[in-house]
Amino acid sequence: MKFTDGNWLTREGFELITPVQLFKATYDETTLKALVAPQDLTNRGAQLDLPLLTVEYSSPIADVIRVKIVHHKGVKPRSPEFPIHDQRNHINVTENDDELSLSSGNLTVKMKKTGGWGAEYLYDGELITGSGYKGMAHITDSTKKTYMREELGISVGENLYGLGERFTPFIKNGQVVDTWNKDGGTSTEQSYKNIPFYLSNKGYGIFVNHPENVSFEIGSEKVSKVQFSVEGESLEYFIIGGGEPKKVLENYTALTGKPALPPAWSFGLWLTTSFTTNYDEQTVNQFVQGMAERELPLHVFHFDCFWMEALKWCDFEWDKEVFPDPKGMLQRLKEKGLKICVWINPYIAQQSDLFDEAVEKGYLLKKKMVMFGSGINGSQGWEL
Repeated sequence: MKFTDGNWLTREGFELITPVQLFKATYDETTLKALVAPQDLTNRGAQLDLPLLTVEYSSPIADVIRVKIVHHKGVKPRSPEFPIHDQRNHINVTENDDELSLSSGNLTVKMKKTGGWGAEYLYDGELITGSGYKGMAHITDSTKKTYMREELGISVGENLYGLGERFTPFIKNGQVVDTWNKDGGTSTEQSYKNIPFYLSNKGYGIFVNHPENVSFEIGSEKVSKVQFSVEGESLEYFIIGGGEPKKVLENYTALTGKPALPPAWSFGLWLTTSFTTNYDEQTVNQFVQGMAERELPLHVFHFDCFWMEALKWCDFEWDKEVFPDPKGMLQRLKEKGLKICVWINPYIAQQSDLFDEAVEKGYLLKKKMVMFGSGINGSQGWEL
């Protein structure tokens, strides 16, 4: 989501609180907390009636630094949440007259104590990215909806990858990405499986710890910045070090959880039908035989939703007119050494007998809605 108008101006309808000065910092063996102000607080009179941002740095595991930016901490926590493997890793904080630094393994964050506010992130002593002057922000729009924003630097020649399943160019520089799952097809910027994590060829990753919609501007609002923003009063993300992509991914999965290893056959070649193909067992056999004739090893055959009768999905019943012997067909395919996958839909059509049963027994999710019309404004009903 874009909040600025070029380099200098704020878009109409938005008000930004951006930090320009470190006011105070405190720390213990696990956390460094910085209070940052949107104006110079050298003069005592400037310290009255002033909004602040609180920036907390900590480390759940080695080589990972957690950054949490809070404007108003009295907001009720939202759920669900991503599970995080937090070992409360001990940090090393050093301080001198000019700067503060916090280190976790080979990853370090440094911030200036004097001059303008900013934070630099280094791995093995080399700068990888940073949050510059006025990069962080609390934002209010014309409807009083609030957002939190961060901007991290992109260096010359740096390429960014990831953010889940995507159908746009592999290198994400210059793109706008909203991590909200949508059924938009495979040739748009929408995606079925979004993940708020990106990987840099400079040997680090950024994981934004928000399961709701995270809006990314990847060199698309400012060419030298990655901006990410969420609704609300706080923003949390993790800088994940490693020095090389493989190690970054190892640290990322150590932080967020490692999946069980799927069976070996799932890594093989899958072949699927097409929505535009009228197919039956003979057609499927032609597909499978065509792969064998071309000496292409096939491990899985996938049936799209038309294995069921049209407009009745998802009732889990084979279309008996097209597949009169589904049990025998599946057995014959398995004898060819194939695993079988069938498409299912996350809803029940009204044409399915299961729908009437679900209504009768109260299995369907319901939601309240407001009805509008003469004499009934504000009344409530139920919509299936």
